[in-house]
Amino acid sequence: MEKLQDALAKARADRAESTGLSAPAVHTGAPGVSGISDGTDVWAALPEATPDPAHMTRNRIVAHAYSQDAAAFDILRTKMVLQMRKNGWRRLAITSATPTCGKTTVTCNMAMGLARQSELRTVVMDLDLRSPSMARMLGLTAPRDITRLLDGEVTFAEQALRIRSSVALSLAKTRTADPTRYLLGQQTDEALAAIEADYAPDLMIFDTAPVMVSDDTRAFLGKVDCAMIVACAERTTVKQIDACEREIAEQTNVLGVVLNQARFTEEETGYGYGYGNYSAKG
Repeated sequence: MEKLQDALAKARADRAESTGLSAPAVHTGAPGVSGISDGTDVWAALPEATPDPAHMTRNRIVAHAYSQDAAAFDILRTKMVLQMRKNGWRRLAITSATPTCGKTTVTCNMAMGLARQSELRTVVMDLDLRSPSMARMLGLTAPRDITRLLDGEVTFAEQALRIRSSVALSLAKTRTADPTRYLLGQQTDEALAAIEADYAPDLMIFDTAPVMVSDDTRAFLGKVDCAMIVACAERTTVKQIDACEREIAEQTNVLGVVLNQARFTEEETGYGYGYGNYSAKG
């Protein structure tokens, strides 16, 4: 873990020196302006879904209840929330450099961990439209496909599901052949703005496609305040993480790197958690 941190720190320093790029501006379309209601009634009106714990556990979704297995995700959740509050950020994209790093596993665990925080309202959306998997991993079926929401054909109330009292899920039902037409579109901006106006979420989290395999996430990054990169231990290289960070930094802020599938012993960390960058077992 220390070697990875040192290599990333050096790559970031070299990149900053060579480019002189400054951090992107904070997204200004977040809720909190006068006239927006607290959204309590509309949240309660969303249809409630109760994922099967056994199904989630088979898919490595463990943060639905407190346990030692969930502890790493709980730490990640808390650090994420505190850092986003500190910076005034509300929209987070979760991505990876390449496929099969576990970004959707991390997203689902974050969603279930946040569902245990009843005072913190969160919207979680599956925007990996070319290969959506949140619904399958949680064992849920969306009433309507998320693309119909992004196209303005249906409202969030008609498309979303609610987990407990504080997490709303917007899920995909099928693969989309051309995701960028949604992710670049003005209608998506309008759909997200409508969700913020009507539901006033504290956080919006988006599971997005791997950065280095298509232009899907590039098309969407300008709509979020920050992005988190999920890297797979012993598979994702420092070069790939650095390239992913460069792509993200051109459009938004890099919140941090999650080192997934790390093999720590209890003597080393106690919770499978690595300091400096985030780490979680997935």
